[in-house]
Amino acid sequence: MSYVEDLSKLIENRSAASTEISDKIWEYAESRFQEFKSSALQADYLKSLGFKVTMGIGGEETAFVAEYGSGKPVVALLGEYDALSGLSQQANVTKHCPIVPGKDGHGCGHNLLGTASVAAAVAIKEYMDEKQLPGTIRYYGCPAEENAGGKAFLVRDGCFDDCDIAITWHPGSMNSVTGSGSLANFRVFFTFHGKSSHASGAPHLGRSALDAVEIMDIGVNYMREHMIDEARIHYAITNTGGTAPNVVQAEAQVLYAIRAPKVTQVKELYERVCNIARGAALITETTVDIKQVAAYSDYIACDVVSDRIRAHMEELLPIGYTDEEMAYAQSFKDVITDLDKENLKNLAKKMAGKDSAKLLSVPIWDFLACPPAGGGKGSTDVGDVSWVVPTGQFSAATWATGTPGHAWQIVAQGKGPVAHKGMLFAAKVMAATAYDFLTDPELVKKARESWLEELDGETYPGALPPDAKPEIW
Repeated sequence: MSYVEDLSKLIENRSAASTEISDKIWEYAESRFQEFKSSALQADYLKSLGFKVTMGIGGEETAFVAEYGSGKPVVALLGEYDALSGLSQQANVTKHCPIVPGKDGHGCGHNLLGTASVAAAVAIKEYMDEKQLPGTIRYYGCPAEENAGGKAFLVRDGCFDDCDIAITWHPGSMNSVTGSGSLANFRVFFTFHGKSSHASGAPHLGRSALDAVEIMDIGVNYMREHMIDEARIHYAITNTGGTAPNVVQAEAQVLYAIRAPKVTQVKELYERVCNIARGAALITETTVDIKQVAAYSDYIACDVVSDRIRAHMEELLPIGYTDEEMAYAQSFKDVITDLDKENLKNLAKKMAGKDSAKLLSVPIWDFLACPPAGGGKGSTDVGDVSWVVPTGQFSAATWATGTPGHAWQIVAQGKGPVAHKGMLFAAKVMAATAYDFLTDPELVKKARESWLEELDGETYPGALPPDAKPEIW
């Protein structure tokens, strides 16, 4: 029996525990820096199995590291467990049915993400004991990937400084190795302060903060014509200044996400957006406070780590689904919108050309996919880790093809059989990849050399402001 089979068997032996942990985290549905139950559940489980657990790393109460073994190499498995706001949804229901309207839900599959990494860490630990393997295996419980970029604070605090290799994954609609190219991203609050007055009786005495927000947003929308095509800027008005139209709003706030392929490009856009905010304040005779609360760096894939991930994905695929599981996935594929169907059709054409009809005929893509090159348009704080540690990442199929991201359909499928199978598959890939680097010092050396070549002399941009803290906002 090969080490891949051995590790896979160890993961299957604890599959019931992994499923239970994932489902409980799905139920907790805790958002950024509030994942107290979710992190404690994982930490207590790992501690009970002999890991040394350190809580509250990087100044984040819900972050922790669980470690087993000693010495080099140090292989890190990254996990997440934060939910998304406003995505409460009943499990296994093919229509929008919130459990509690307005509450949070796991619309990005992080209940699966962290649990698979925990399962891989446990399997490696057991195999290290059995085979007397060298080195150190670590699981990093990472909060607040959504919106707050929790890993950037961990990197800034030096939590990954002695790591040799980092491995992670993400739930998705296909099995694929993640290439370089996520977007760097700043999250910034713009809070305007004006002067309240009676909007009808004495409008000339008021200075509207809401007017300033609206003028700023208009200015940024005009700026879109004059920025690089790859950039993305979007916003949410988080404080309109009240609900009374007959009161001039004395305070209003807007939260911006500013994205581009490189941190340097984001910094340039950030300065332009700040100037627009200052201009809006000048126009309305208000003042503006600017506070950057998060920064994500672009992701740099290490080819040597990615190649080992790819090899194990090929070895472990297909996952294999029952007729009932395929029917389950089809029921969710049937309820995606026409826009999502058209997007899926275009993706299938790019991947398979004239054979795209075959891809569209099945609800789960149970093979190693090669999506079009060019990187994703989302952002991930795994990017920050990838600047300081040679890193590999992949996605595994955990929901029906065509399922839109950050949507209730993902929450609904998060406790389903397809999600559980994808989670265990991901754990097996990570465990096998971790084994490769724990047992082959030459492979670790090659990974570092490849990573340094990819960096080409650049160093971690560290775009977080010095006074930025991990906080709930």
